[in-house]
Amino acid sequence: MPFAKLGLSSPLVQAITELGYTTPTPIQEQAIPVILSGKDLVATAQTGTGKTGAFVLPLLERFSTAGELRGKRIRALILVPTRELAVQVEASVAQYAKHLNLTSMAAYGGVDTAPQKERLIEGIDILVATPGRLLDLAHQRAVHFDELEAMVLDEADRMVDMGFVDDIHKILVRLPEKRQNLLFTATMTNEVRALAFDFSDSKKAELAADISISPNVRAAASIKQWLITVDKDTKSALLSHLINENEWDQALIFVEKKHSAAKLVAQLEKRGITADSIHGGRSQAMREQVLSQFKSGELKYLVATGVAARGLDIGELSRVVNYDLPFPAEEYIHRIGRTGRAGATGEAISLVDISDFKNLCAIEKRLNSIIERKEIEGFPVQKAVPVSHLNHVKKSKR
Repeated sequence: MPFAKLGLSSPLVQAITELGYTTPTPIQEQAIPVILSGKDLVATAQTGTGKTGAFVLPLLERFSTAGELRGKRIRALILVPTRELAVQVEASVAQYAKHLNLTSMAAYGGVDTAPQKERLIEGIDILVATPGRLLDLAHQRAVHFDELEAMVLDEADRMVDMGFVDDIHKILVRLPEKRQNLLFTATMTNEVRALAFDFSDSKKAELAADISISPNVRAAASIKQWLITVDKDTKSALLSHLINENEWDQALIFVEKKHSAAKLVAQLEKRGITADSIHGGRSQAMREQVLSQFKSGELKYLVATGVAARGLDIGELSRVVNYDLPFPAEEYIHRIGRTGRAGATGEAISLVDISDFKNLCAIEKRLNSIIERKEIEGFPVQKAVPVSHLNHVKKSKR
């Protein structure tokens, strides 16, 4: 089905075509007509399925013929959990709106508020914001919500995990009661369902649409997953060997803690491999600079904590490496979802030591499959990692 048949006008279809998209993804095909109809929506779709376009495109269509916007007002608010995601989503809005007379901006912490406040003076059609910075701007009366028509909560599960529920409620009480509510999440937990109930107008909750796209799919089929068991004290040497021996063109390498990121960068550099890192301890300006270098290919190896697990779109990223296995298991899905996006192929490699065994079992249970194991010559394992059994059944006591 072409995008035009979903009710999108020529300027939007032209922008979509120029971006290289020809047909909508399943979440876009189902969500766009619902949003254009004005209904509330709760949508579950895994990362990399095109969900940003699923809510941005119909909002742009709705606002394409809107009248003049007053100063410090916004038509739509898109709440996101991280600065990186705010930048990415706003960039998508700008790309889709290139042939429309609509404005957008991203508001996030870690940078001076003055430029953001100045841009809001004339009014912004679509504001993408992190909760903390939005509340700061609202407290300073830099933005008013009385003309807001739609509210989007993106990555709702991540919002819950990061402890933003209280901030979200503080924002919701400031918004007009009459508005369209759109909630998008990669996983649907009880906490997210509770948030969705609070998020929607209870008077019209029965009119809200509920879409779930392939909820049982654990990871994109285009991602080849494999792991290597290794002793913890030889992990960095093994990673260096893999990079050099296989001549990796690029790799996004995930660690659990920010001090581990700096340490790994130093260990790689000692072996002649140039890398850099992003984590919560670095300034926003530095994080943006490093990400820009990685996206352009100037930087080949990026070490990141979970701050980059979602909201990081690097186009045709060849591979993701889990230097540390994440917890919970859903985070593994989000991490490896940085590669193999939009149907492209990708590779996800995990370095697993004995302390990772419980996390590995949880991940393989979540995937409903055993991850392929490979052995690397020259890296014998002293502390063997057992193989998990998905179909293991405890013997009943007689």
